[in-house]
Amino acid sequence: MRDVFPATPLMRNDLLSARYDADIWLKREDLSPVRSYKLRGAFNAMRKVIPDHSLFVCASAGNHAQGMAFMCKHFAVKGVVFMPVTTPDQKVMKTRMFGGAHVEVRLIGDYFDQTLAEAQAFCTEADGHFLSPFDDDDVIEGQASVASEVLEQMGRAPDRIVLPVGGGGLSAGVRSYFSDEVAYTFVEPSGAKSLAAALAEGAPMDVSPIDNFVDGAAVARIGSRTFARLKDVPLEEVINLSEDRICGTIVEMLNVEGVVLEPAGAMAVEALSEIADLIRGKTVVAVTSGGNFDFERLPEVKERAQRYAGLKKYFILRLPQRPGALKDFLQMLGPNDNITRFEYMKKSARNFGSVLIGIETDNPRNFGEMFRRIDEGGFTYTDITNDETLAQFVI
Repeated sequence: MRDVFPATPLMRNDLLSARYDADIWLKREDLSPVRSYKLRGAFNAMRKVIPDHSLFVCASAGNHAQGMAFMCKHFAVKGVVFMPVTTPDQKVMKTRMFGGAHVEVRLIGDYFDQTLAEAQAFCTEADGHFLSPFDDDDVIEGQASVASEVLEQMGRAPDRIVLPVGGGGLSAGVRSYFSDEVAYTFVEPSGAKSLAAALAEGAPMDVSPIDNFVDGAAVARIGSRTFARLKDVPLEEVINLSEDRICGTIVEMLNVEGVVLEPAGAMAVEALSEIADLIRGKTVVAVTSGGNFDFERLPEVKERAQRYAGLKKYFILRLPQRPGALKDFLQMLGPNDNITRFEYMKKSARNFGSVLIGIETDNPRNFGEMFRRIDEGGFTYTDITNDETLAQFVI
């Protein structure tokens, strides 16, 4: 593997170490050549079947596609990557860039299930080798190289390692390598708790529908082979984090540390706050699994982070249609309350108009005071900040 790419850095983080009174290290998989750990599994699985196979096929909308493309170019073999039609142009472009003339990208299907079915059918017809993103023993073994590098770089095993979980390839590989030599924390997004569901039922379960925001870890069903290596994980070692909460870590790591992380890559860092009592005084490695972040998503990420932190709210106000009503309402705002959205929803109302308002402030406590003043002023409103269905339509 070292002939293909260098070991990713293991870097002590002073900010997190001071915050949690622990020795916190980040295993920077976001600094691999494809900005994720996925090329490890692709390398290991592909090298084992070459030269018996010279055509590789995968279905992926992200990191797995880029990892396979990188390795197709390295091994000088043909690769066909199937991606949903809805895949962002940035991911398609990077897959083509990494694979060069060795890789063909086919955009097929609106949903991943359709893309996967087309990829598997093509692979059978063309007698290719289908490269699974996680449910493959050779892929799992390749991801275990993360653990071997940690051991080599640190000179010993850490007390605890924190791992993001999607399909389970990384977690299964690292746990197989370290066994019970270290303590573990496995982190899933709240919208795709496939490992927790499998542990509760004793077998992989489909947890559809899932929230795809944490696209690098949003998997509806954990792999059978990966679960075989994780089936005895105590359920208390598995935690989940809301998608909005993960956004706060993305923003902080970018603004304070200058580290670009995708949502899945930020999960292990945010999880430290959930295990603060367990890690005090310990040496902890958090795996930042990927940094393929599309900066067009930054406004949404910032918005979700603010909403989770209680610094931004949306509500619908019934505003009396009389002179001075708006001025009266504006008097309810504090000196640090900033209007970021103001839109009439019903312009033809005779007595009242419905207004969508977004307010941003610098302290969550400010909203309590603001709503108290609005109540005393006799205004009627509905807070829709956490109403996901309604927010999709009006925000």
